[in-house]
Amino acid sequence: MSRRSRAREAVLQILYQDDLNTGRRLDPDEAFLNERLRQDEDLVNFAKDLLRGVRIHRREVDEKLSQLAANWSLGRMAATDRNALRIGAYEILFADTPGRVAVNEAVELAKKYGAKHSAPFVNGVLDRLMHSPDLDPSTSDESPGSEDSAPEN
Repeated sequence: MSRRSRAREAVLQILYQDDLNTGRRLDPDEAFLNERLRQDEDLVNFAKDLLRGVRIHRREVDEKLSQLAANWSLGRMAATDRNALRIGAYEILFADTPGRVAVNEAVELAKKYGAKHSAPFVNGVLDRLMHSPDLDPSTSDESPGSEDSAPEN
Protein backbone atom coordinates (compact mmCIF):
# COMPACT_ATOMS: atom_id res chain seq x y z
CA MET A 1 0.00 0.00 0.00
CA SER A 2 1.40 3.41 -0.93
CA ARG A 3 2.04 6.03 1.69
CA ARG A 4 -0.79 8.25 0.51
CA SER A 5 -3.13 5.27 0.35
CA ARG A 6 -2.44 4.72 4.05
CA ALA A 7 -3.27 8.38 4.68
CA ARG A 8 -6.54 8.10 2.77
CA GLU A 9 -7.39 5.00 4.76
CA ALA A 10 -6.86 6.88 8.04
CA VAL A 11 -9.01 9.77 6.75
CA LEU A 12 -11.75 7.30 5.80
CA GLN A 13 -11.71 5.95 9.35
CA ILE A 14 -12.08 9.44 10.81
CA LEU A 15 -14.88 10.38 8.41
CA TYR A 16 -16.63 7.13 9.31
CA GLN A 17 -16.44 8.18 12.97
CA ASP A 18 -17.82 11.61 12.04
CA ASP A 19 -20.82 9.95 10.37
CA LEU A 20 -21.62 7.61 13.22
CA ASN A 21 -20.82 9.96 16.11
CA THR A 22 -22.08 13.39 15.14
CA GLY A 23 -21.04 16.00 17.64
CA ARG A 24 -17.94 14.10 18.69
CA ARG A 25 -14.81 16.01 19.70
CA LEU A 26 -12.42 16.43 16.80
CA ASP A 27 -9.24 17.06 18.76
CA PRO A 28 -8.24 13.35 18.97
CA ASP A 29 -8.07 13.21 15.15
CA GLU A 30 -4.54 14.63 14.92
CA ALA A 31 -3.21 12.18 17.50
CA PHE A 32 -4.91 9.34 15.60
CA LEU A 33 -3.29 10.45 12.33
CA ASN A 34 0.13 10.77 13.95
CA GLU A 35 -0.11 7.32 15.48
CA ARG A 36 -1.62 5.63 12.44
CA LEU A 37 0.85 7.26 10.03
CA ARG A 38 3.86 6.70 12.28
CA GLN A 39 4.66 10.36 12.84
CA ASP A 40 5.52 10.82 9.13
CA GLU A 41 5.14 14.60 8.98
CA ASP A 42 4.54 14.85 5.22
CA LEU A 43 2.01 12.05 5.32
CA VAL A 44 0.23 13.44 8.39
CA ASN A 45 0.03 16.85 6.72
CA PHE A 46 -1.40 15.28 3.55
CA ALA A 47 -4.01 13.44 5.64
CA LYS A 48 -4.89 16.57 7.65
CA ASP A 49 -5.30 18.59 4.46
CA LEU A 50 -7.48 15.88 2.93
CA LEU A 51 -9.61 15.57 6.06
CA ARG A 52 -9.99 19.35 6.38
CA GLY A 53 -10.87 19.66 2.70
CA VAL A 54 -13.53 16.96 2.80
CA ARG A 55 -15.06 18.50 5.93
CA ILE A 56 -15.02 22.05 4.53
CA HIS A 57 -16.47 21.07 1.15
CA ARG A 58 -18.74 18.31 2.43
CA ARG A 59 -21.98 20.09 1.50
CA GLU A 60 -20.84 20.71 -2.08
CA VAL A 61 -19.41 17.20 -2.43
CA ASP A 62 -22.56 15.61 -1.00
CA GLU A 63 -24.76 17.66 -3.32
CA LYS A 64 -22.77 16.54 -6.35
CA LEU A 65 -22.75 12.91 -5.23
CA SER A 66 -26.50 13.00 -4.62
CA GLN A 67 -27.05 14.16 -8.19
CA LEU A 68 -24.84 11.41 -9.62
CA ALA A 69 -25.75 8.40 -7.47
CA ALA A 70 -28.86 7.36 -9.36
CA ASN A 71 -31.57 5.97 -7.09
CA TRP A 72 -29.36 6.24 -4.00
CA SER A 73 -29.58 8.90 -1.34
CA LEU A 74 -26.45 9.48 0.70
CA GLY A 75 -28.30 8.34 3.80
CA ARG A 76 -29.06 4.94 2.24
CA MET A 77 -25.44 4.28 1.34
CA ALA A 78 -23.16 2.35 3.63
CA ALA A 79 -21.02 4.77 5.64
CA THR A 80 -17.84 3.32 4.18
CA ASP A 81 -19.08 3.76 0.60
CA ARG A 82 -20.34 7.27 1.30
CA ASN A 83 -17.02 8.36 2.77
CA ALA A 84 -14.89 6.69 0.09
CA LEU A 85 -17.03 8.64 -2.40
CA ARG A 86 -16.53 11.86 -0.44
CA ILE A 87 -12.77 11.45 -0.47
CA GLY A 88 -12.67 10.65 -4.18
CA ALA A 89 -15.07 13.42 -5.13
CA TYR A 90 -13.23 15.98 -3.01
CA GLU A 91 -9.94 15.04 -4.68
CA ILE A 92 -11.48 15.24 -8.16
CA LEU A 93 -13.23 18.56 -7.55
CA PHE A 94 -10.90 20.47 -5.25
CA ALA A 95 -7.45 18.85 -4.91
CA ASP A 96 -4.44 18.48 -7.18
CA THR A 97 -4.86 14.71 -7.39
CA PRO A 98 -5.28 13.46 -10.96
CA GLY A 99 -8.86 12.29 -11.47
CA ARG A 100 -8.01 8.69 -12.35
CA VAL A 101 -5.81 8.42 -9.25
CA ALA A 102 -8.62 9.77 -7.06
CA VAL A 103 -11.06 7.23 -8.53
CA ASN A 104 -8.64 4.32 -8.16
CA GLU A 105 -7.81 5.23 -4.57
CA ALA A 106 -11.49 5.50 -3.63
CA VAL A 107 -12.21 2.16 -5.30
CA GLU A 108 -9.40 0.53 -3.31
CA LEU A 109 -10.90 1.91 -0.09
CA ALA A 110 -14.29 0.50 -1.10
CA LYS A 111 -12.73 -2.90 -1.85
CA LYS A 112 -11.04 -3.03 1.53
CA TYR A 113 -13.83 -1.63 3.73
CA GLY A 114 -17.02 -2.07 1.74
CA ALA A 115 -19.29 -4.88 0.67
CA LYS A 116 -19.15 -7.01 -2.48
CA HIS A 117 -20.68 -4.36 -4.76
CA SER A 118 -19.07 -1.31 -3.13
CA ALA A 119 -16.09 -0.99 -5.46
CA PRO A 120 -18.13 -1.04 -8.71
CA PHE A 121 -20.64 1.39 -7.16
CA VAL A 122 -17.91 3.84 -6.08
CA ASN A 123 -16.21 3.50 -9.46
CA GLY A 124 -19.46 4.18 -11.34
CA VAL A 125 -20.40 7.28 -9.34
CA LEU A 126 -16.92 8.81 -9.51
CA ASP A 127 -16.64 7.99 -13.21
CA ARG A 128 -19.89 9.91 -13.76
CA LEU A 129 -18.42 12.79 -11.77
CA MET A 130 -15.28 12.81 -13.90
CA HIS A 131 -17.38 12.89 -17.05
CA SER A 132 -19.83 15.44 -15.71
CA PRO A 133 -20.34 18.26 -18.24
CA ASP A 134 -19.90 20.99 -15.62
CA LEU A 135 -16.53 19.63 -14.43
CA ASP A 136 -13.47 21.58 -15.53
CA PRO A 137 -11.79 19.29 -18.11
CA SER A 138 -8.35 19.97 -16.63
CA THR A 139 -9.40 18.20 -13.40
CA SER A 140 -10.68 15.02 -15.00
CA ASP A 141 -7.24 13.76 -16.13
CA GLU A 142 -8.60 12.12 -19.26
CA SER A 143 -6.26 9.51 -20.65
CA PRO A 144 -6.60 7.49 -23.84
CA GLY A 145 -7.89 4.44 -21.97
CA SER A 146 -10.34 6.28 -19.75
CA GLU A 147 -13.30 5.90 -22.07
CA ASP A 148 -14.29 2.65 -20.39
CA SER A 149 -17.06 3.38 -17.96
CA ALA A 150 -17.69 1.57 -14.70
CA PRO A 151 -20.53 -0.85 -14.29
CA GLU A 152 -23.75 0.79 -13.17
CA ASN A 153 -25.38 -0.11 -9.86
